[in-house]
Amino acid sequence: MGIRIHGATREAAAAASGRFLAALAALGLDPYVRVSDASEEADSIIRYRLRDDFAETWAPDSDTTHLCEQLALDTKTRSEDIEREILLALLLSPHPFHFPSYEELRSAVNIRRNIVEAARKTALAFDTAQAERPEEYWRYHETTGFTLHPGKPIIPALIQTTQPEESGSLFSFSCYRATEYVILLAIAQELADCNPALLEQLQQQWETRAIMSGEFHEVFLTEYGTMETPLPPRYYVPGDRLWFRNPDDRSSDVSGYEGSWVFYLGDGKFSNFWKRNQPYTLTSKCLEIYHWRHGACHNEAGELQIDEARVDAHVAESLNDTQEVQRIFGAMMRYRDPKGVYADGGCIDTSRECPRWVCPGTAAVVLPDAVAPLAARMPTAAVSAASYA
Repeated sequence: MGIRIHGATREAAAAASGRFLAALAALGLDPYVRVSDASEEADSIIRYRLRDDFAETWAPDSDTTHLCEQLALDTKTRSEDIEREILLALLLSPHPFHFPSYEELRSAVNIRRNIVEAARKTALAFDTAQAERPEEYWRYHETTGFTLHPGKPIIPALIQTTQPEESGSLFSFSCYRATEYVILLAIAQELADCNPALLEQLQQQWETRAIMSGEFHEVFLTEYGTMETPLPPRYYVPGDRLWFRNPDDRSSDVSGYEGSWVFYLGDGKFSNFWKRNQPYTLTSKCLEIYHWRHGACHNEAGELQIDEARVDAHVAESLNDTQEVQRIFGAMMRYRDPKGVYADGGCIDTSRECPRWVCPGTAAVVLPDAVAPLAARMPTAAVSAASYA
């Protein structure tokens, strides 16, 4: 399916296509792309896909996890290589990525790059019950969550909260809330360049009420892939947010261990906010989640918890047995069961998530109406509130 750019007219689509092809040429990718007209009766569309011969060589069965290895890309030191990997993965997609303009495609790539770069720098303390933020920037109220002090800009606030090199501290987060902060930072950074008016709305929104959880997904993200039409299990685009499900009924009852929310960083790696310098591979993530069942135990209060030391010990033991690694990996790489079902499914979700359009005139991010200003006096920015972790 690949990438599709729409135009109000054929001339507009052709102009957008010219700009995209020039960008591909600047990255040295244009010889590998097949361009075709996919216009419909009332819509001018140009489609871009990776040529079949290169797709079969570089990403057989839509496995994008070896693109860097295949093409000798160094995405850690060369930002243009991150863009190359993002665009190649989009061009390989079995799902059509639609863009109403070249500008939206450009911003989508920028935001994905921002997510990757921010996720690599993010280090947090895992906690599903405690929630902390730098008090210089944030205040807390039970009805509005963590909001910004008036006049405190959102971009440095998010950087200070998630990147310990900037703040000198590790703040407590759940993995789900952590992904929201990284996404919000990536979007805000792009808005500073492409849509300052929407950035100002974002600033005002977070000075009055935080957008979280299901509402965050609805406002900022789009999901692609479904249970009926699942994405290939090894198909990922750098900057994707995705969920690895815990397929064990018992250990998944422990708060925070129902599964794991991560970003795909590219080069076969997935974010690890708790051990930032040890990003996951598919194999290491599958092993960790599989062995959560062996770390499940009761604390002194009789509550079920996960003993991470036990998990690590079981993972280390499995790694010494190649056949055991293959057995676990094979079971965990199955698609997950539907919600509420724990049968033969693995940890692989059928969908991924990525940010919505953000450019002036075509932005699909629509912020809710601002709420009434809060009283000036707020509780501290360190609270015990699992819903805001």
